Amino acid sequence: MYAPTRDQARQFFFDTWRKYRAGEALAGLETVALEVLLAHAEYRPILDDPDRYAGRDYTPEQGGINPFLHLSLHLAIEEQLSIDQPPGIRAEYERLGAALGDVHDAKHVLLECLGEMLWQTQRAGMAPDANAYLECARRKP
Repeated sequence: MYAPTRDQARQFFFDTWRKYRAGEALAGLETVALEVLLAHAEYRPILDDPDRYAGRDYTPEQGGINPFLHLSLHLAIEEQLSIDQPPGIRAEYERLGAALGDVHDAKHVLLECLGEMLWQTQRAGMAPDANAYLECARRKP
């Protein structure tokens, strides 16, 4: 399993954005990341200024969202949907997309559930709980 550091993960997004802006070819996960980046115009000023934002801390006390965590969770959702892992996540995504009328909103619901499940398991010192993740998604509209 690939487990990049915080700096490596951020650099991946900066590099993908830079390559896209320069018209360079993207490969592998960069193509998936670009779709996520294009869906989040609010993060473009951050991506355009890596010197300013690469090392910035985003704490809960500051309020707001850590854009790099948000983008990384989006990539996780994309991977889960592509392989239907945990089993049933793709069906929940399709159900949410139909109910909400927007696939990006459906991904944000899954992202919220994934983030909640990860927070709970870290807090309890347990392994990730796929059932809790799916149950959270099933409780949403």
